[in-house]
Amino acid sequence: MGDLGGGGDWREAAAEEAPAAAPAGGGPDHLVVMVHGIVGSAADWKFGAEQFDKLLSDRVIVHCSNRNMHKLTLDGIDVMGERLAQEVIEEINRRPQIKRISFVAHSVGGLVARYAIGRLYRPPRQELESAPESLRDNNRGNIHGLEAVNFITVASPHLGSRGNKQVPFLFGVTAIENFACCIIHFIFGKTGKHLFLTDNDDGKPPLLERMVDDCGELQFMSALQAFKRRVAYSNVGYDHIVGWRTSSIRGGSELPNWIDSMSKMYPHIVYEELSKAETPGDVTDVDKDNCTLEERLLRGLKRVSWEKVDVSFHKSKVRSAAHSVIQVKDPVMHREGADVIKHMIDHFIL
Repeated sequence: MGDLGGGGDWREAAAEEAPAAAPAGGGPDHLVVMVHGIVGSAADWKFGAEQFDKLLSDRVIVHCSNRNMHKLTLDGIDVMGERLAQEVIEEINRRPQIKRISFVAHSVGGLVARYAIGRLYRPPRQELESAPESLRDNNRGNIHGLEAVNFITVASPHLGSRGNKQVPFLFGVTAIENFACCIIHFIFGKTGKHLFLTDNDDGKPPLLERMVDDCGELQFMSALQAFKRRVAYSNVGYDHIVGWRTSSIRGGSELPNWIDSMSKMYPHIVYEELSKAETPGDVTDVDKDNCTLEERLLRGLKRVSWEKVDVSFHKSKVRSAAHSVIQVKDPVMHREGADVIKHMIDHFIL
């Protein structure tokens, strides 16, 4: 097992900060929204939802998003994000007892969820803006009136798919990767443009670049900051769709050395760490110009802390399907990923 970021202390501290008191009557008050990936459906999270319901049934209500299924996933991350935001609002309105909210999202669903929370974010109450900093820190805003708790992504391309080896099945060949940038929209529509950072709506920067900042009514980073924890599960190899760097929010030189897990409970979890929020220093215009797009995305996302959980199925017979196994998309074929879901639930803050 890899570095635990100073042992388990950071997890214990997080648990102490957010005690999981059982709701007093009225049933579960914590909504868990599960979001599927491209060309997917609500059924993709069937196993995960069943495990959450089985182990946390008295604490959470699980909702598998169904507003962006199949071909609708080609409409663009922004369009899907707007649909998801509306779907979440409807779920909240249907369940007046809900007080907390968490997201668990696979693949492109992680980007859709990031867009949706930017739409749903509400800033701290104005009367607290002039309060002492210690008090303001305890009120970082909310998600449509709900306390934001866990934001979990699973094999999500946070840095997009454009960089070298960010889509492993393109073999890291520059010519093929460049060609893919030119034709991806013919296959995956507007979503493909967003993933490969080739969108240029009204002369604006690519959407994923805009999503590492607050943009008017869409406060993407403030929304991420509102959550008690942010977690990125990623495959260290054999994920032919989403590369390790982009899913774990790391630069190439930051990828850790990992060893086989010795854990019987989590045999496929090979490395864990807590990456603390980085305060960006002064960046000159020259530095900005010389930065690659990937570096700008990294700088933006690193302004908040992330728990990073690296997963390996390199000894599995179904390792070539790692992108689906990590989610247990099929409860029979992808069952080896069950320990990842168990890990997710065991560390879930209620």
